[in-house]
Amino acid sequence: MINVIKYRWVFLGISAILIALSIFALTNFGLKEGIDFTGGSLWQLKVNATPTEISNFFENDLKLPLSSISHDESTGVYSLAFRDITDAERNSAMDLIKKEFGEDVEEVDFWTVSPSVSAETKNKAFTAIGLVVLGISLFIAYAFRKVSRPVSSWKYGAITLLTLVHNVVIPAGAYALMSHYMGISIDTNFVVALLVVMGFSVHDTIVVFDRIRENITKARSVNLNEIINKSVSETIRRSINTSLTLIIVLLTLYFLGPLSLKYFVLTIVIGTTVGAYSSIFVASPLLGLAQGKKSSNR
Repeated sequence: MINVIKYRWVFLGISAILIALSIFALTNFGLKEGIDFTGGSLWQLKVNATPTEISNFFENDLKLPLSSISHDESTGVYSLAFRDITDAERNSAMDLIKKEFGEDVEEVDFWTVSPSVSAETKNKAFTAIGLVVLGISLFIAYAFRKVSRPVSSWKYGAITLLTLVHNVVIPAGAYALMSHYMGISIDTNFVVALLVVMGFSVHDTIVVFDRIRENITKARSVNLNEIINKSVSETIRRSINTSLTLIIVLLTLYFLGPLSLKYFVLTIVIGTTVGAYSSIFVASPLLGLAQGKKSSNR
């Protein structure tokens, strides 16, 4: 039987370190907002050139300063973000790009987002995250309302809220590092990825908590720590297999899927891995700590 209670401070310490590093990255590097949130144009071009050559050409020759540039080395496609440009400016720029880098330059995609639409999208996106966190926490508190011993039902919801924050902050911190070192910008795909992570990770947490609740009702005398260890042992294989199946699919999409979904998929991979860890090694030990002095180290 897995003894998550005995080594709870090790598991919680690992999470604390990851959260601290993520908060450091978020506060020092921040998240670079893409055109979905700031407005502007995104142009994807397949060009045989270095990032420095592309950046210098756009800024010095075309007079179109880039707000961000990212490069997919496997496909040779550049994602270039800048202020709104008209079709006339775009066509003129394309002619000059082909003269500079060759006629084999290929336009992969192009779209523009207005400032008013981007502001509305930004507000709705982060409102959605807040509502989802609140809704999930309240639902779990309600679902576990009949469980009053040895931990109150509201504590299940509170612990779920903490694990959700844990599962969102760590992928966001990883994205902040990519934003700083790779020039990646966040967009609506990033927000959708966080919502997917929250939904999937809370599913794992509910599976573990529900088994704990079931074992509590069956037990003649309640030793919560023993019940937690037993419940985790009974559900860990299911949690790992479910998460691993999803991760394999996501990694396939990451390496073989389109460039536009690359970092969306990577965010879900990180969040799913962290979520699987937190449902077993964070949420369960926190539930043991929630009963306070009654908690046993066994």
